Amino acid sequence: MDRIKVGVLGATGMVGQNYIRLLSNHPWFEVAYVAASPNSAGKRYADAVQGRWLMAEPIPEAARGLIVGDANMVGLAKGKCKLVFSAIEAEKDVVRRLEEEYAKEGFSVVSNNSAHRSTPDVPMIVPEVNWEHTALISTQRKRRGWNQGLIAVKPNCSIQSYVTPLYALIRAGYHIEAAFVTTMQAVSGAGFPGPASLQMIDNVIPFIKGEEEKSEQEPLRVLGKLVNGEVVAEKSLRISAHCNRVPVIDGHTACVSMKFAGPKPSLQDIIRIWSEFTSEPQKLNLPSAPRPPIIYRGEPDRPQPRMDRDAGKSMAVTVGRLRPCNVFDYRFVGLSHNTVRGAAGGAILTAELLKAQGYF
Repeated sequence: MDRIKVGVLGATGMVGQNYIRLLSNHPWFEVAYVAASPNSAGKRYADAVQGRWLMAEPIPEAARGLIVGDANMVGLAKGKCKLVFSAIEAEKDVVRRLEEEYAKEGFSVVSNNSAHRSTPDVPMIVPEVNWEHTALISTQRKRRGWNQGLIAVKPNCSIQSYVTPLYALIRAGYHIEAAFVTTMQAVSGAGFPGPASLQMIDNVIPFIKGEEEKSEQEPLRVLGKLVNGEVVAEKSLRISAHCNRVPVIDGHTACVSMKFAGPKPSLQDIIRIWSEFTSEPQKLNLPSAPRPPIIYRGEPDRPQPRMDRDAGKSMAVTVGRLRPCNVFDYRFVGLSHNTVRGAAGGAILTAELLKAQGYF
């Protein structure tokens, strides 16, 4: 199969570098174009990231010699790629406008930015949970007059560690009416260079701007229903979130208490549902789909970021410490890799889903 040529916008940043790393030798996609700020434009990719390549592996050979384009100049990508992954670092209005310009010119845009997460005709996808929301693209194209272009986004990294475990229980027929979530989020979630060392060493920062609002609202849209070309957010679930920055490099952890309305499962039922859970990415055999998507650890001290963030090629959600809750019904701990599952890897899986569904 001929691989689809793709571009990475914001390719020199930390998330952009993760795209370059994860797409190296991808069976479906081939990086053929990279773009960044005007300061990097015109340079070889290897030169543009010299001294600030943040990945453990060397720069993929295929990407080293690519000439960096100016991400603001949409025309530079024409003829070089059909799909672009957006990791642009700019104000929301700028990102929103640029992504729309790329889509208007016929590009499929899959973004990890937040600019379009609340745009009514843009699907916000967790592929194991709301794969059917991609049908919103038909409405998007009709409203905007796009023949081939599209925009799809992934949600905030903070929700990845608990939305899929909650969804697995909802899909099994149980109604969760409330969840109390405390996140412990890695410093890499703030981008590079992240918080200053004197802020993070021997410390926890109990505030991440905008994060609690995203953690409370975005799951409701992901868990919502597609009705008459619009996503109707889930209204029967309430989420209260506390978001904290902790001195961990990678891996977002969430401590979750959940309350059921009506019949509730037993502890054994929940473990069985999580352990047996599979969904559309696994059925479609998508290259980046973790198998299994949810991993349950029975040890009393798991999951832990250093030990579990790379499970399922850093794409699985690891859960553990399931036990009764003194206030709600049950509580558990969830963990996911924030810069892979929560960023570049999650967007790549979304692009794989869109390709399998025939959107490009």
